[in-house]
Amino acid sequence: MKRPWAILAILIVQALSAFFFIADILSSYIPLWSRPLAWQYRELLEILSALGLFLGVVLGALSLWRAQRERHLAEERLRRASGAFMDLLQERFGEWALTKAEADVALFAIKGLSTAEIAVLRQTSEGTVKAQTNAIYRKAGVSGRSQLLSVFIEDLMRDEGTLRPGAARAAAE
Repeated sequence: MKRPWAILAILIVQALSAFFFIADILSSYIPLWSRPLAWQYRELLEILSALGLFLGVVLGALSLWRAQRERHLAEERLRRASGAFMDLLQERFGEWALTKAEADVALFAIKGLSTAEIAVLRQTSEGTVKAQTNAIYRKAGVSGRSQLLSVFIEDLMRDEGTLRPGAARAAAE
């Protein structure tokens, strides 16, 4: 239902259908108009109103199904992007020749953890974490955490067939 006019038309039909049924019930208790409708017209209005409400249910179910399908596709794309990001991290960490400890610290830094938080998670001192982050920045050729993160964001935003031009060269060597 990507056409807003179609959705609006369905809502109007449903509103009119609901109004008819409510007015019909109320007319039994409160005389809303002076002359009753002929039974043929009344039956036709009831059938059309019921069809309008049924159409709304069917289209509502269809919209719900489409929304769930689109959510599932978005979740799948997110999983794939997450996997691509982890592949990119491992590739770059390998290029920079990071040690296992430096790679862990770099990953925590990219995730936004503070030096103190990284030290607690790695069960080491903050001084050790600071020394490791300085080594990471030096090997990566950046001056800080934000530049380190921007290296990966730029790689993910490329429209080329590979993640980066250097990745194809490195794989060929």
